[in-house]
Amino acid sequence: MNRRNFLLCSTAALAASKVIAAEENKLTDCHVYLGQSPFRELEAEDAGAFARLLQKRGVTEAWAGAFEGLLRRDVAEVNRALAETCRKHSVFRPCGTVNLALPDWQEDVKRCAEEHGMRVIRLHPNHHGHTLKDAAFKELLALSVKHRLLVQLVAQMEDERTQHPQVRVGPVDLGALPALMKEAPAARVMLLNGNAAMVMRHLQECPNVWLDFAMIEGVGGVENLLKTWPQEKLVFGSYAPVFYWESAKLKMQESALSEAHIKAVTWQNAAGLMA
Repeated sequence: MNRRNFLLCSTAALAASKVIAAEENKLTDCHVYLGQSPFRELEAEDAGAFARLLQKRGVTEAWAGAFEGLLRRDVAEVNRALAETCRKHSVFRPCGTVNLALPDWQEDVKRCAEEHGMRVIRLHPNHHGHTLKDAAFKELLALSVKHRLLVQLVAQMEDERTQHPQVRVGPVDLGALPALMKEAPAARVMLLNGNAAMVMRHLQECPNVWLDFAMIEGVGGVENLLKTWPQEKLVFGSYAPVFYWESAKLKMQESALSEAHIKAVTWQNAAGLMA
């Protein structure tokens, strides 16, 4: 794409997004975090300030996980605190942490659904030390169907090269996912922080999997992804505050997207998952 076409596409997409925003006034960000990151100070420590920042940028709903869920063992308390914070700030939808390497993780799934009324749970297999080949993940998919939960699977938190040398973890091996999803056709998984290589290698034939674009890079990255990835299975995900929220907005603006694409990605697909 040359500079002239890039500018034309960006201008057209921006104009279309403004029209749709004015018409629908909806924007669902399916991938943010609240709390205190164990590795750096970010904007999510003050939930109220973070909520105002997102709303100022037009976000009407943000699906929020808890940074504390990465390393803390008391997952029940992490989820209780997250649910309480989200009740205070209506823009947030809580995404409960489930650590399949801990005893009685099944109770955490049940508490998320029944006590906290959560519709989404978030897994971090690489930080929690389990794989998708473990029997627990297959069991989780069955439980997610029982409790009508969407499973968010975080492929990576950051590039290994930028991680603290004593807490370095690689991306999740997604090789087992397609077969598992075929065995559990009623389960729904949303891959967060997947890159284009992961999508091409593992997910092209994977049913019931949705994707956010937080780590889809390159000029026109969203546009190019939609040439091979179904429009109805892509959602807006900023990965804020780890990433600047504006980077997600720019990814939409720099791609030549139709109004149908924009509506689907910015809110319709997320709304369908919560219906």
